Amino acid sequence: MHMHRRLALATATAAALTGGLLTFAASPATAADSTHVAKADFNGDGIGDVATEAATAYVSGQKGAGQVVVLYGTKDTGVTSTRRSVISQNTSGVPGTSEAGDNFGAELAYADFNSDGYDDLAVGAPGEKVGTDTDGGTVAILWGSPTGLTGKGITVADPAASSHDYWGKDLAAGDFDGDGKADLVVGSSKSTLYLYRGGFTTSGAHGSLTTVTPPIQSGTNDNPYGPMSLTAGDVNGDGRTDLVVDGFETQTQYGWNTNYWLPGTASGLSGSTAKALKPGIITAIGDINGDGFGDIVSGAGWDSRTDDGTPVPDSSDGGRVNITYGSVDGPAGTTNISQNTGNVPGSSEKGDGFGWDLDLGDINGDGYQDLVVSSPDEDVNRVTDTGMVTVLYGSEAGVNTASGAQSFAQSTAGVPGSDEKYDLFGADVKLDDVTGDGRADLVIGSYENSGNGSVTYLPSSGTKITTSGARSLSASSVGVSTTGSPQFGAVFAD
Repeated sequence: MHMHRRLALATATAAALTGGLLTFAASPATAADSTHVAKADFNGDGIGDVATEAATAYVSGQKGAGQVVVLYGTKDTGVTSTRRSVISQNTSGVPGTSEAGDNFGAELAYADFNSDGYDDLAVGAPGEKVGTDTDGGTVAILWGSPTGLTGKGITVADPAASSHDYWGKDLAAGDFDGDGKADLVVGSSKSTLYLYRGGFTTSGAHGSLTTVTPPIQSGTNDNPYGPMSLTAGDVNGDGRTDLVVDGFETQTQYGWNTNYWLPGTASGLSGSTAKALKPGIITAIGDINGDGFGDIVSGAGWDSRTDDGTPVPDSSDGGRVNITYGSVDGPAGTTNISQNTGNVPGSSEKGDGFGWDLDLGDINGDGYQDLVVSSPDEDVNRVTDTGMVTVLYGSEAGVNTASGAQSFAQSTAGVPGSDEKYDLFGADVKLDDVTGDGRADLVIGSYENSGNGSVTYLPSSGTKITTSGARSLSASSVGVSTTGSPQFGAVFAD
C-alpha cells in the first residue's frame, strides 16, 4: 500500500464500507524490476503464485490478528481455492503469536531473500504490540520451498523501535546495489527507510543495514503514517533496482502529495539525488514502450483533501494516472490518462477513483508491459461503488489509449458475481503469469460481501484478458474466517 489502501493501522474496521473505500487499507510494495512477465514463484515450479492477505481476519478468536493466503498457480487453470497455503502467526514456525489488532499481512513483498531458488515472502504486521510499544509493528520473512511457503520464518527486528511506530507498514524488495542478491526496504511511521542489503539467512543473519530519508513528511498527528507506498523497479536501466516513494512533501504544514525517485547505486539507495515526480498514491514500474527502461505509473485515484481542505492534486475529479517514462538519466517526460482520454472506457466522474490501484505485466507477449487500472468507487448500472477495472495495452509509443482497451465489472458477461453496492471491485489488482504460458493473467481483489473480500481470476487468452475460465475465490473457500470483515484480497504482494 499505501496509506489509502493498506489496512487501517489504527482503526482496522469495515465501517467505511457503507460510504466508500476503507480509510486505511493496505497495498503492494512492489518487488518487481519487471521488463518481462511479473511472477512470484514460492514453490519453484516455474508458474506464478499470488500472495494476498486477510489482515483484519479473526484468528483463534483474536480480532484483526490477520492471515496471509498464497494461491499457487497451475498450468492451464491458474489460481484456484484448492492449491493454497493459509498462514497466521499461530502457524507452526511463524514468529510471534496471533493477537488482536496485529494486522499480520497488511503489507507484503516477495523475493528470493536466501538465494535458494525459491521466492520468499516478507510480511508486515504493523499493528503488533512489541513489549510495551503499542503498534510498534513487526516484520517476518517466510521461506519458500518445493511445497511453497512452509510457515517457517524469521523476524526482521526493528533497529530503532523507540523512534517510530508501525514497523513494516511499507515493504519493497529488489537488488538496489546490483550485487545479485535480494535486498529489503522497510518503512514505518517516519520518513526514514531501512535498507537490508545482501539478503538473509534462515537463522536470521543479514548483510549490511543502511538508512535513507527521502524528502517526505514523517508521521504527525494529522498524517501518522509516513510513506504511503514503496515501489521497486529499474528506471534508468543500469541493472540496479530503484525505489519510488509515495508520500507528502515536507515544505508545508499539511503537505502536498508527492512522489520521489531514489536511484539504486553500488552502495544502496541514494537520497541525495532523489527526483520529484508527479503526484500519486500508488505506483507500478515496468517497461511499457519496450526501450529497456522502467516506466513509472502512479495512480492519483484517491478523491480526498488535506486537513485544511485543500484538494489533493490530480485527484479532485474521477482520478487519473501519471506515466513518467524512464531513460538513462532516470525519470523523463510525463503524460497522464483519465477516463476522458482517447477511447479509455467510461467517463471521468467525481469519486470514481480511477487510478486507485494499478499494475503492469505483459498480457499478450509482445514485449510491451500492459497496464491495468482500477476504479473501485465506480458506479455501474447505477449501483454505488460497485467498481470497475480497465486494461490498457503497451506499445512502442507507450500506453495505447486509442484502441484495444478493455473494461471489466462484475456485470460483464463471464465475470463471476454481480454489481452490488460497495463491492469495490478493483480494491487491488495484479498482473501475474499464473498458468506458466508466458502471458500475464489478471487477478482482482474486492470487498465482496460487506468486507469479507474475494479474489477474481481472469486469464490471458494469449492476446488479451478473457472471461473464459474466469472464477471467483471467496474468503470462506480458501479457509479464511468470515467473522467480522477479514478483507481477503485487499492487498497483493508485488
